[in-house]
Amino acid sequence: MKRLIFSVTMLTLSLFVATSCSKGKKATSLNPGKKSRTTGAAYAKKGKEGFQVASFAGQPAGPNMVFIEGGRFTMGTLEEDVTYTRDNIERTVTVASFYMDETEIANIDYLEYIYSIGQDSTREFVQAALPDTTVWANEMSFNDQYVDQYLRYPGFRNFPVVGVSWIQANDYCKWRSAVVNAGLSAKYGDGSKKKGGLPFGKKKKGAAAEVAAAPKVTGRVPIETGINIPDFRLPTEAEWDYAAKSMIGTQYIDENQSNQRIYPWDGSAMRKAKGKNKGNMMANFKRGRGDYAGIAGKQNDKAIITEEVYSFAPNDFGLYNMAGNVNEWVYDLYRQGSYQDFNDLNPIRRSDFQDEAKLYDKENFNSLIDNKQRVYKGGSWNDIAYWLSPGTRRSLDQDSSTATIGFRCAMISVGPKGKKSL
Repeated sequence: MKRLIFSVTMLTLSLFVATSCSKGKKATSLNPGKKSRTTGAAYAKKGKEGFQVASFAGQPAGPNMVFIEGGRFTMGTLEEDVTYTRDNIERTVTVASFYMDETEIANIDYLEYIYSIGQDSTREFVQAALPDTTVWANEMSFNDQYVDQYLRYPGFRNFPVVGVSWIQANDYCKWRSAVVNAGLSAKYGDGSKKKGGLPFGKKKKGAAAEVAAAPKVTGRVPIETGINIPDFRLPTEAEWDYAAKSMIGTQYIDENQSNQRIYPWDGSAMRKAKGKNKGNMMANFKRGRGDYAGIAGKQNDKAIITEEVYSFAPNDFGLYNMAGNVNEWVYDLYRQGSYQDFNDLNPIRRSDFQDEAKLYDKENFNSLIDNKQRVYKGGSWNDIAYWLSPGTRRSLDQDSSTATIGFRCAMISVGPKGKKSL
């Protein structure tokens, strides 16, 4: 009897060990194994004929990118609707994980773009990409120094770029995608050299098919290699709201949250409530009529106009200036009824689907809404605190620009995230 019990015990233990071992060897996206689990055929080694499976350590974060873990949240305004637009009523949505720039795109970043496209694009294209520095001009205000100096003077190099339209911001995203992936291709690709420059404008005759101070574009690397990262783009309005609220900082047990957030930080006050910097402003904004920074010697936010992109404390996702400094373009087309016509998973309004522009009759001046109105978020140095709440939203023509709107880029998260940044 004892032998039987011992035998059964050993058999059970053996099955448990065997099961544990088999579980440990199950294929994953990061470790698919050396053989096909459905055919048993061995995957071909690099340089050999046959079906090859490239090694993959997960999608790395792009330069300046922060991983934003997705989830459910209540999208919409939490403040009183002082403008009576009723265009962002609360609704529950889920946003998939994605990446976002930890800072706004700065003057130095945009000047790199201008320089790069200047090497192989037409003069017309480069001129079309230049920020409008006259957005600072005001007949009743002495802003001449910003018109002349803000974009190019070294003292402003790490301040957010402004005077950039929605279209220009999108072009920057396309250029950034090409440059970063060209660098990855050159570093990890097969080294093939194919003629061609970045896909921007028309190349000048005789110009080198490369971008100065940027990697040479080498031919498209197959997506199966995992070398290229997804394209940079403007964040959707839902992604931007989710990242700004950063509700991960309000959790206390399981899926419970202790509070909602009016701003990217806890509480309804604009000053830091405790700690070493108690009493300091949490963002750069206009405190009241004629008050852009407070008094000399004790300025309330130390910034009369914009401030450097790493100013003020980041939110719980590690993102800087998601309230104040400059407003930021998002991808979405503006519609007042977006809160009604939406998908509750990764919502976006990319077109006038089910809400056509002709219904608004802009041609006869019965509305300002058309298919060129784009949403911007976040509040700016020239806005009162109301607009710093992530739930507020405004719109502007995609060809227009102001001294209060900048942007940052986002990127989808594909499969497991890598452990390193580029």
